[in-house]
Amino acid sequence: MDNLNQVLLNENQRVGADFKAWKAVAGSEGLQLALLEEPEDLIETIRQAGLRGLGGSGFPTYKKWQYMAAQEDATEKYLIVNGNEDEPGTFKDRILLEETPHQVIEGACICALACGINRIIFYINPEQKASLENMRAAVAQWEESELYFSLSKKTGQPVEFEVMATSGHYIGGEETAAIESVEGNFPFPRGKPPFPAESGVHGHPTLINNTETIANVGHIIKHGAAWYRDQGVGEASGTKIYCLSGDVLKPGAYELPMGTPLADLIFDHGGGMLVDKLLKAVFTGGPSNTILTPMDLDVPLDFDSVAVRRSALGTGAMIVVSEGTGIVKRVTEYVNFFADSSCGQCPPCKTGTYYISRLLSKIDTGQGSQADLDSLYSLCEMLPGTGRCHLLDGAVKVLESSLYHFKEEYEEAIMPATRFGMGNFGGTD
Repeated sequence: MDNLNQVLLNENQRVGADFKAWKAVAGSEGLQLALLEEPEDLIETIRQAGLRGLGGSGFPTYKKWQYMAAQEDATEKYLIVNGNEDEPGTFKDRILLEETPHQVIEGACICALACGINRIIFYINPEQKASLENMRAAVAQWEESELYFSLSKKTGQPVEFEVMATSGHYIGGEETAAIESVEGNFPFPRGKPPFPAESGVHGHPTLINNTETIANVGHIIKHGAAWYRDQGVGEASGTKIYCLSGDVLKPGAYELPMGTPLADLIFDHGGGMLVDKLLKAVFTGGPSNTILTPMDLDVPLDFDSVAVRRSALGTGAMIVVSEGTGIVKRVTEYVNFFADSSCGQCPPCKTGTYYISRLLSKIDTGQGSQADLDSLYSLCEMLPGTGRCHLLDGAVKVLESSLYHFKEEYEEAIMPATRFGMGNFGGTD
């Protein structure tokens, strides 16, 4: 396999918004090849490469593209490159947008060729000011380039770029909420169906792909599907930008083969734990996901392998916590974040996150009872799937995972006089 970090975060590609410097290091070769291909061939290459949604879903990218391309009667088609990235512990998209904006634009242009898209919107968190500034500068250079005119000629219509600041709300990253934002509305998630590829921005077919997903596209077309697959470990394809934070010596963003073992990320690349600290747990994919423990250090960090361990890769963020950190306190902080971030559209989400937050706060401060703990278990069973988006599910997921792996911490935190057994939920095998 080639040297690590060469796909998305190669130092030679960290040229910011300088279009000429980017082209000088072999930028645009993927798009130039794509201009010679038929749309269906581009989608087939993405299928063979095994590219999946890197914003957290892991959904096969080619399936979204196929469905979008099939909307042949549409007069307008939109691509939203989703860079809202408001998940605590996740900062990969910010780096790509700040340091390598041209490869993101190139990937979006190839997507436009494959799917017949004529409106591309780069949807960026307003807190990431450098990302917005660099993307705007990069887009301005593309609009004056020969590549841009070649793209419009190939698609048969002008391709319009727009760099848009999101609402800044956490919920704005959900794909239908992003559509609402683009239309100028508050980012309330929509019900499905219809799905965005059928009816999205102003009723037109709309494709939403994560920034990291799109950033891979040019490299896949340039080097081929087999090359991309070979970047991964085992059955996994490509690379992944893992955002490592928490109680490690060298936190940061590491682009590594998809399927890199958790131990390698923490101890080889992250320098290991802080001095005199022992690993207790890892929150995967940010706080809206699940927990891995020291027993999982061997797990390959890819979507399928992590799922086998009752966990989820999510965005690839890994928040490391050491012994001495209270899991109940940490989960309380995360659920408080979700309760504050709920848009309030769905009563189960608004009230569910609020009550989970209150129950956790009681237990964390030593004021909780066995009845409070039983209520948490009940809410974990009742609430999933009752909201329009995944915010509520994320809050429940991290709670349920913590109850499974650290049941004893919850039992020890409740008032001793109320303890009378936990039923048959949870517990590690």
